[in-house]
Amino acid sequence: MANQTSVDLIPREILLGNPVKTSAQISPDGKRMAYLAPVNNVLNVWVGTVGNEDYRPVTKDESRGIRFYLWAKDNKHILYIQDIGGNENWRLYATNLATQETRDLTPFEDVQAQIIDIDKHFPDELLIGLNKEDPKVHDVYHLALNTGELSLVAKNPGNIAAWVTDTHLKVRAATKATPEGGRELLVRADEQADWQTLLTWGPDDALTSGPLGFTQDGQSLYVEDARNANASRLVKLNIASGEITVIAEDPQYDVGDVMIHPDTYEVQAVAFNKDRVEWTVLDESIKPDFDRIRAIHPGDFSITSRDENDNTWIITFTTDNGPIPFYVYNRKGQTTRFLFDNKPELNKYTLANMKPFDFTARDGLTIHGYLTLPVSEQQTNLPMVLNVHGGPWVRDTWGYDPEAQWFTNRGYACLQVNFRGSTGYGKEFLNAGDREWGRNMHNDLIDAVDWAVQQGIADPKRIAVYGGSYGGYAALVGATFTPDLFCCAVDIVGPSNLITLIKTIPPYWSTFLATFHRRVGNPDTQEEFLKSRSPLFKVDQIKIPMLIAQGANDPRVKQSEAEQIVEAMKSKGIAYEYMLFPDEGHGFAKPENRLKFYAAAEKFLATHLGGRYEEG
Repeated sequence: MANQTSVDLIPREILLGNPVKTSAQISPDGKRMAYLAPVNNVLNVWVGTVGNEDYRPVTKDESRGIRFYLWAKDNKHILYIQDIGGNENWRLYATNLATQETRDLTPFEDVQAQIIDIDKHFPDELLIGLNKEDPKVHDVYHLALNTGELSLVAKNPGNIAAWVTDTHLKVRAATKATPEGGRELLVRADEQADWQTLLTWGPDDALTSGPLGFTQDGQSLYVEDARNANASRLVKLNIASGEITVIAEDPQYDVGDVMIHPDTYEVQAVAFNKDRVEWTVLDESIKPDFDRIRAIHPGDFSITSRDENDNTWIITFTTDNGPIPFYVYNRKGQTTRFLFDNKPELNKYTLANMKPFDFTARDGLTIHGYLTLPVSEQQTNLPMVLNVHGGPWVRDTWGYDPEAQWFTNRGYACLQVNFRGSTGYGKEFLNAGDREWGRNMHNDLIDAVDWAVQQGIADPKRIAVYGGSYGGYAALVGATFTPDLFCCAVDIVGPSNLITLIKTIPPYWSTFLATFHRRVGNPDTQEEFLKSRSPLFKVDQIKIPMLIAQGANDPRVKQSEAEQIVEAMKSKGIAYEYMLFPDEGHGFAKPENRLKFYAAAEKFLATHLGGRYEEG
């Protein structure tokens, strides 16, 4: 192995800038393909003929770049959502591929559009959610794609958190938020019938349970269900009898991706995200396909797009030490063709391997995570970045991680921890994080750092804490609650005061508020408790340099969350760097903003951890 100094410095632009191409999707008729690629450094949708080199940009976004798009089922339009400056008031746009004209289908101020369902059997229609009547909740509208006409099909009474359609594009199920943080599953016979409660999930089960969709005959629902089990199981629930049939389960890991046949609506395969993704194939007809796909490329695969005839699949692979390759797979011939790597320049460089690890926390809980070490002879006594995931009700996964590669290429070990409260590991592990922000969730991070020090991996004097959103909060907690453990901290859009965080959540999170109260705390009744878990009130304990970055339009973690702790540090003479991006929200979408932040963070870390830095 090489010394770190002989490993080429990978430019930030390659690691952290736009992909060259990504998000390939086959058209419903299988004749064309779309993907995202930059136009003047802004991601747009490109469309061309499968097998040809005639791809051209069809959208004209000039600001934030398109991140989510899909083919309309009529083969004539590309649909995408976009907000302004990170405000998350998403609008739905349709680009006509023949005329190149783009229409704003939801031209409403301060309204958030959601795509509820799109179905190949109804090519000119889709169902969308809009919170234009009440900012707190989304009603369902039928949208005629050709005319743009909207008609209300399901009115939200004020407590519906999610809507579910049947195979005829009718809204026939919903999840209702309960005052204590649980969920009720509602169904109705048709759009004129009254809602009936089919089952109830208590607060302990609600975050890991929910409906996925109807069977073809509309008589049953596919449901992720954590009742009477530790981890969520995939079950088939008969609406009339209430009978439950377990389709797939694992005692420790929640259900991950579910692959459902686009015509029969039968479950074909189920993924469980363990240390790596593991698929359980249930449909014998696709077993040869899965066997063939596994042989194409190393890594964990996903089937990201299928045409109407289910003959052409777009396949992606994630590996830990290279770019994401995209392939087109023909099922009839069982032939594959390489399309592109999302970041082909990465193939010129030596990337690090991400290794799963686990350890026992101080109270006996098993904690899992991932460790990525620099490509060098030195694998011990390294400077280390504790990179804390956001959420917190998500998890880190194995595979190419641009930040992990960035840290290791600069000479740091990267430690990523799925602390208690992370999802995917069953409800006992998830619920162990309730009301543990700033305490046992943080203790898991501390115990992980101690583990890395005891293993000889990390130099205890050169450890940084870094993260965004909840990870930003964890960085602030690290600087205030455990100021002697870290030598510097980087907070990206992290809350500093849990009271103001919860009191200023976006209105459309209203159906999730009871969950916040249960799992974090209620500012109306537990103010002192939440103060005790808020970094803002322990600013006096900060001893280390801080870098704080914030988007001015962030609807989730308001600008004031950064401003108030910056002001407190300023008044107490504590050293800090503060970056405010006026045209960003909860994270940095624009490449120039993203790279400006990463350049500052890299210099900051190099100053305090002693790693490498790319000038410019």
